[in-house]
Amino acid sequence: MVSRAERSAFGDWWWTVDRLLIAGLAVLMLSGLVFLMAGGPPVAERLGLSTFHFVNRQVFFLVPALCIMIPVSFLSLRHIRRLALLVYGLGMALILLAFQYGPEIKGAHRWIVIGPLGIQPSEFVKPAFVVLSAWAFSEGARRKDVPGTLLAFLLLPATIIPLILQPDFGQTMLVTIVWCGIFFVAGLHWFWVMGLGGAGLLGIGAAYQFLPHVRARIERFLDKDSGDSFQVDTAMEAFSRGGWLGRGPGEGTVKRILPDAHTDFIFAVTAEEFGIVVCILLLMIFAFIVVRGLTLARRNEDTFCRLAATGLIFMFGLQACINMMVNVHLMPAKGMTLPFISYGGSSLLSLALGMGFLIALTRRRPRAEMMDNFNQDWPRG
Repeated sequence: MVSRAERSAFGDWWWTVDRLLIAGLAVLMLSGLVFLMAGGPPVAERLGLSTFHFVNRQVFFLVPALCIMIPVSFLSLRHIRRLALLVYGLGMALILLAFQYGPEIKGAHRWIVIGPLGIQPSEFVKPAFVVLSAWAFSEGARRKDVPGTLLAFLLLPATIIPLILQPDFGQTMLVTIVWCGIFFVAGLHWFWVMGLGGAGLLGIGAAYQFLPHVRARIERFLDKDSGDSFQVDTAMEAFSRGGWLGRGPGEGTVKRILPDAHTDFIFAVTAEEFGIVVCILLLMIFAFIVVRGLTLARRNEDTFCRLAATGLIFMFGLQACINMMVNVHLMPAKGMTLPFISYGGSSLLSLALGMGFLIALTRRRPRAEMMDNFNQDWPRG
C-alpha cells in the first residue's frame, strides 16, 4: 500500500485517481479475455489458424494497451490537450492515406497496413476528437478573445467527412452524437437542440438514399425478408439457447457458424455459453463505469475536464449500447465492437487511450494547477 505521505509521482497519482473506476475497467478487461476464449477458437479454426490465435493476439495487444492507459493517466491537463492534438493530426493523416494506400475490405478503405500490423486510424481519432472538442468549447466559454465555439463547429465536419467517404457510417454517427452531447453539456440552447436533431434526421435520410450498404442494413432491420439477416438471427438464437444460466463454457454451438463471433457478436456467444444472467452482470459493469465516470465529471469544477470526461464516458457507453442492441436486434448492424470485450487491436489501443484520458481528467487537482495549465496553453496578449 502506498502511503499518503510518500511524495513521488506514483504516490501522487495513486491518491488522486479514482480507484473504483480503474477497478471497473480492470474487471472488464479480464472478462474480455474469458469471453474471447469462448468466441475466438471456432473462428480461428474456420480460418485455418491456431486454436487460441485471437486470444493470444488480444493478450499481445492488452500489454501495450496498459502501457498506453497508465502513462496517459499521469499526464497534466496541458499535456492531455497536446497529446490529443498530436493523435488527432496523425490519425486524420492516416485516414487520408488509407484512401490511396489502404486495402479495400468489404467495400471500405478504413485500414492502413504498417509492417505486420493493420491499423484503423478512425479508432484513435475518436478520443482525441472528444478532448479537442471539449477544449474548444471550454475556451469559447472562458475567453471571448478565443473563437472556441467556431473551432468546435469546424472540427465536426473536418472529422466526419473523411469518415463518410471511407465509408464508415457507424463511426460517423457515434462521433456526431458524442459531439452533440458535449455541446449540450456546454450549455446548448433549445433552438440548437431542435436544429441538430433535424440535421441528424436529414443526415440519416441522406445516408439511406445515397449509401447502398446503409440502406441495405436499415431495410434488413425493418424487414428480415429483404436481405441476408443470418448473423442477427443466429445471435438471437444464441440468447434463446443459452437461457438464464447458459449451456456452459465451451458448450455453445452458435459460435461455430457466426462469422463475427469474436468481434461484433461476442455478446451473443456469451449469452449462449454463460447465460443471460452473466450478460446482465456484464451490462451492470458497463453501467457502473459510465455512472462513475459521469459522477466524477459532474463533481469537477473545471469546464474543460467536465466536458472532456463527459464526452469520453458518453462515447464509451454509447459504443457498448450500440453493440449490445445490435446483438438483440434493437438496432441495424453497425460493425461496432464491444469495448474491451470484442477482439480488435486498434479498438483496444484506442479505448486504452480514451480511458487513460478519462482517468487523468478526473484526478483530483488543486485549482491553482488547473489555472496554470490553461494559462500556459492560451497566453494572453
